Amino acid sequence: MLDAALKTQLKTYLERLQQPIELVASLDDGPKSAEVRELLREIGELSALITVREDGADARRPSFSVGPAHNGGKPARIRFAGMPLGHEFTSLVLALLQSGGHPPKVDAATIEQIQSIPGNHRFETYISLSCHNCPDVVQALNLMAVLNPGIENVMIDGALFQEEVETRRIMAVPAVLLNGEDFGQGRMTLEEIVAKLVAMTDSGAAERAAERIDAKEAFDVLVVGGGPAGAAAAIYAARKGIRTGLVAERFGGQVLDTLAIENLISVPHTEGPKLAAALEQHVKEYEVDIMNLQRAAALIPAEADGLHRVRLDSGATLQARSVVLATGARWREMDVPGEQQYKARGVCFCPHCDGPLFRGKRVAVIGGGNSGVEAAIDLAGVVSHVTLLEFDTRLRADAVLQAKLTSLPNVSVITNAQTTEVTGDGEKVNGIVYKDRSGGDSHRIELEGIFVQIGLLPNTHWLQGTLALSPRGEIEVDARGQTSVPGVFAAGDATTSPYKQIIIAMGDGAKASLGAFDHLIRSSVPASAVNSAVPA
Repeated sequence: MLDAALKTQLKTYLERLQQPIELVASLDDGPKSAEVRELLREIGELSALITVREDGADARRPSFSVGPAHNGGKPARIRFAGMPLGHEFTSLVLALLQSGGHPPKVDAATIEQIQSIPGNHRFETYISLSCHNCPDVVQALNLMAVLNPGIENVMIDGALFQEEVETRRIMAVPAVLLNGEDFGQGRMTLEEIVAKLVAMTDSGAAERAAERIDAKEAFDVLVVGGGPAGAAAAIYAARKGIRTGLVAERFGGQVLDTLAIENLISVPHTEGPKLAAALEQHVKEYEVDIMNLQRAAALIPAEADGLHRVRLDSGATLQARSVVLATGARWREMDVPGEQQYKARGVCFCPHCDGPLFRGKRVAVIGGGNSGVEAAIDLAGVVSHVTLLEFDTRLRADAVLQAKLTSLPNVSVITNAQTTEVTGDGEKVNGIVYKDRSGGDSHRIELEGIFVQIGLLPNTHWLQGTLALSPRGEIEVDARGQTSVPGVFAAGDATTSPYKQIIIAMGDGAKASLGAFDHLIRSSVPASAVNSAVPA
């Protein structure tokens, strides 16, 4: 089951166990149960502190629980329904270590916040083993279960428990249920989950948090956005010794949703979540006031007092002598009837994450660029049939990808097709309607899933009417990152800067930050920067 190298590595990790743990399996006579039995046997042989039993009573089989061996007869609060391999193997290792008393790498304030959450909270997390966004959610909820006796979590492999997925209409992962009700869908960090659960159990928490933000003194540079451009801007500003703040809806931005990154110079290979964590850690090495999980709602340009203001959705307002906008971009949607109604009910944006949920079914991919053709190729190995719809008269993907696509027997390509409607039965997708742009005729394709891969849309809707935007909604910037509003700069995918790449966004962020600093020293030197500027 586990190769020799992996066993050796796991054995080394398990030496960190500080107390006995117990793995309790619920199995049947099927082949998957046999695999789980073998996995647990091999793990049990790697440490004298691990006991394996097969007398579990969980209705989901195969499944097993992980918990302290001496727990006063109370059931374990972490369970895995299925085989936690692939991307989820790290989730299993962390569950073993944390249940065995190994301290988590989480700050004391977050641990205290988790431990103080009242009530009983039973989480069910549906995943696929190819989903790169799922492990963060599973690991966050497992950690919360370790720290708080009122919280439990079970990871459920959607591809293995297909009947349950169908019954509960789970059509995108990760999907999280709390006490049987929808809690969240898509990638969520520990910070996001804790904040949401705290808000559900403490009605005044959000208001108190907004009051704390509202009371902050004005920044010299306020960065709006936590992706590569925002992180670079914050670092460059902080290195100048000026008061720097960073406010972001989700630190890491769209990088968190990126699978493989192989073109970041000097880093041959990494993954989005790993890079996002590295960006955040780098920013935290400087005196940057990070305000995460805060969405910007409006920019109010400076008036007589020389302070720009950024109003947040929470109602709080931040003030700054200069601003760097780095709000990035999001998946572009089709904007057709039925799309919003059936989002996460058959309309998906991540083929790697959600593809396994459509095993043996019919799907469509919208978009004939590299991302669309790559999605169709990946899905063809899982689903029964893929129909790729492209608006243009020809595909725009690289030739090598097109050659691979046309070699697949279960893929159809329709060009010059304008998607006009997503249809469904009220609960989930059952078809897509498109118009033949050459003849004008409409056609409907019966299917169960739609994967949208038509590019990105800048996150600038909140800036309309405040500064100059291009016809595509991108922030217009000059060579220094300056926008049409003096003292307001911008960087990254939200701007007119060409070629939306991580490395370009980083450079843009540094440039905009330097531009902001230059603006400050040429207009009025900020008090916090007097005699404190350091070289970049």
